[in-house]
Amino acid sequence: MHSAAPGLTFRDATDADVDALVVLIESAYRGDASRAGWTTEADILEGQRTDPEGVLEVIKSPDSRLLTVERDGRIVACCQLEHRGEHAYFGMFAVSPTLQGAGLGKTVIAEAERQARAAWGVTEMHMTVISVREDLIAWYERRGYRRTGKMSPFPYGDERFGIPQRTDLEFELLVKKLG
Repeated sequence: MHSAAPGLTFRDATDADVDALVVLIESAYRGDASRAGWTTEADILEGQRTDPEGVLEVIKSPDSRLLTVERDGRIVACCQLEHRGEHAYFGMFAVSPTLQGAGLGKTVIAEAERQARAAWGVTEMHMTVISVREDLIAWYERRGYRRTGKMSPFPYGDERFGIPQRTDLEFELLVKKLG
């Protein structure tokens, strides 16, 4: 366990965290609860964002970590870090909607970058963001991430990732040099 900020504890998720993490991730992106924060995808995707199997897969993967952030014993944020050779992949990022906009996300992403550099010696962090999420992409750009223009298809028809409400969804690769 590591505390990068006062009152916060960073640790790797365990099997016992799965249910709480699913609730957190769903609350940050889907349904009416997500509208309390600014990261909601409720207008572009319905259905689920993740499920217990998806979260457990990240926890169990030998090349992956699910960094969990607690305040007062309660999980308030999380993110996936996956080692992919020269770079790390950043995903499954969620901050409790009621705590968004107060700097917690900035703290979590900075600690995730620090841990990826320290653990794996990577020189870049990669992530994919739904390209129509201009506000979210702008937030990442303010953290030093750059748009690459490299697109990958959204998994239409696979309801594990949600039920699209538009036909123009795709992912854009964002990259940040670390170090």
